[in-house]
Amino acid sequence: MKIGELAARTGVSIRSLRYYEQQGLLTPVRNENGYREYSVLAEEQVRTIQLYLNLGLTTEQIAGFLHCVLKNKEAFCAEVFPIFRQKVAEIEAQIHQLNHIKMNLEERMQSILDERESEEAEECK
Repeated sequence: MKIGELAARTGVSIRSLRYYEQQGLLTPVRNENGYREYSVLAEEQVRTIQLYLNLGLTTEQIAGFLHCVLKNKEAFCAEVFPIFRQKVAEIEAQIHQLNHIKMNLEERMQSILDERESEEAEECK
């Protein structure tokens, strides 16, 4: 199938498909006229790439295990678990940082409210 058809079937832009090719995630055959020709398995491959991108993984991380998960179940690909563990650690660090930011914002908001109350009390005197 041509790149436009693959894009239509998967909902992924042609630009993204070309990027996946550059990253080594997709490997189409080139016809004599230079057009890309994708196998029938490319649709599943693109959907798998999208799944892992939606989990927050990078194309570099995905490239490290994509061929394994396309041939086997995820549980049988040793490369997957350490990457998932690393991603969970990154998310936990982000959550910690966001909680800290939230706490600082809440303190600032309370400070503003306290200052307003104080000024209103002074005006009433």
